[in-house]
Amino acid sequence: MVQAITLVVLTLVSFTVAYLGYSRYLAQFVDLDDDRETPAHKYQDGQEYVPSKKPVLLGHHYSSIAGGAPIVGPITATVVWGWVPAFLWVAIGNPLFGSVHDFMALTSSMRHEGKSIGYIIGEYVGERGKDMILWFAFLTIILVVAVFGLVIAVVFNAYPQAATASLVYIVLALVFGVYLYQLDLPFLPGTMAFVAAVFAGVWIGVQYPLALVPGDYPAGTIVLLSGSPLPPVLGSVNIATWIPVVLVYGFIASVLPVWVLLQPRDFLTSSLLYAGVGGTLLAVIVGTLTGAGQQLTINVPAYAGFWGGALVETTLPLFPLLFVTIACGTISGFHSLVSSGTTAKQLDKETDARTIGYGGMLGEGLLATVAIVTVAVYAEVPTGGGIGLALPNFAAGGGLILNIGFGIPEAFAAPFMGLVLVSFLLTSTDTAVRLGRYMIEELVGTPETQVQEVAANRYVNASLQVLPAYILVASGRWADLWPLFGGANQTLAALALLVATIWLANWDDQKQLISTGAPMAFMFVITTTALLYLALYQNLYQKFFQGNWADGGSTVAMASAAVQIIIALVLVWLALSIAYMGINNIREARGTGAAVADGGEPADDD
Repeated sequence: MVQAITLVVLTLVSFTVAYLGYSRYLAQFVDLDDDRETPAHKYQDGQEYVPSKKPVLLGHHYSSIAGGAPIVGPITATVVWGWVPAFLWVAIGNPLFGSVHDFMALTSSMRHEGKSIGYIIGEYVGERGKDMILWFAFLTIILVVAVFGLVIAVVFNAYPQAATASLVYIVLALVFGVYLYQLDLPFLPGTMAFVAAVFAGVWIGVQYPLALVPGDYPAGTIVLLSGSPLPPVLGSVNIATWIPVVLVYGFIASVLPVWVLLQPRDFLTSSLLYAGVGGTLLAVIVGTLTGAGQQLTINVPAYAGFWGGALVETTLPLFPLLFVTIACGTISGFHSLVSSGTTAKQLDKETDARTIGYGGMLGEGLLATVAIVTVAVYAEVPTGGGIGLALPNFAAGGGLILNIGFGIPEAFAAPFMGLVLVSFLLTSTDTAVRLGRYMIEELVGTPETQVQEVAANRYVNASLQVLPAYILVASGRWADLWPLFGGANQTLAALALLVATIWLANWDDQKQLISTGAPMAFMFVITTTALLYLALYQNLYQKFFQGNWADGGSTVAMASAAVQIIIALVLVWLALSIAYMGINNIREARGTGAAVADGGEPADDD
């Protein structure tokens, strides 16, 4: 039997070699130079452009990119196709695809005033290309908010302890923001005190779980409401009630200045996340060395077949769905929005981009490895997939590993791992809404009409994301949302790599384009194939032509399938159109040479 320690060691070796070697090469390749002024200093405004210490910004960035997707996706893929395909895509694809993607998105934005990938492509291919990629990103953001809002609600329902602990650390983050930025008190003592308070919040959560409506919860759970008028989501009224609460939180957090909640909360929660990811990996090592390794063997098939194993309810082709099922952990387009949205506006020094961009994505790969290990060692793998599979196994499997490695009682360890999951999700959700605000603001530009002024209002454009997201998840159709989210997210990653390749080609006609161009081409083929499969085969052919409806073909189901087809086809059309314009620009830059300023910034025409 293969031991879990094997996966852990192979991942650590792969990622260490990549960081020490490939990331150093990339840093030299884009000429990181601390003598250059970063956008955070150049445009410092106390609202969005705020220079941040590297540990604080790494905490924000890592917390924002590492949402629930690198947990749900790898676990689902492991059960559907086996642990070998899922593990290889994470261990090899992350340093060569995802980490390159995140690093290049961050550095290209840093060299373009901290603007988004949409702004950057507009500088080279024109306003039409900019608007198309911004609309693509905005649609993806709504899917992100919808999916993460649903997952958070499910976690709060499954682990009411996590709901209480989350409330505690949000309050702590607000106080920590005042401590750091208003009172200007010492960073290190404050960090030690507030991090300790975060872990005390975990204990409070275990002692005083929180739920919104009555249900089957641990003893002592505090129930706030006697009932709810909302219809059940995934069979639970509590989940249905948590969804709007989470989305309202995302709305409020996204319109606050970054120093009030985003920066301090992400730094504090990162300590919790590091403990969860690092603690689980260390527990595997300790458990193996202390003789408990026989309890940490992999209990799922190495390879379950191209069409999936017996543990799933329907056949799913490994190509291309494996690569969009693991929507994060290897490569994620959402990260390009974080890197070129909030993170690039807070970089204190250019050289920080290597640790935060490349290293942060390797950290997410470790989270994906933890997710694979937790389900691989946990014997009770249920059928189905998606959210119903991922949540109990990540928490239960992680609790088992912490118990074996460190002797932590599973009654505490499992809720702790549930809190780890929700901590990632909360930070990603409100960061996504904030990024969606940036998308709309860039689309509007300088408001010239009353309508544009309304659209540019931060409260209005945040609402334009939260309300559609709620409509998407109100029915709880997770099986429809997840593959569409994955396909859109990974296509956005291909577009971000295209933007980086365009930037490099216009910077210097001698720059090599393989580091970004090769993963870009691979991802374009994978993701457009997946979206077309979902639209034309899974929905159009299987449902409308063959009549394979799970609920007998209700009006709601038909409307949902039709919307999915339209969204998928629109995304494919946008992606191919942008790719066509981008490739033409690269050919022109390589054929004629483009005038650019030092560091890759577009030169002034005069």
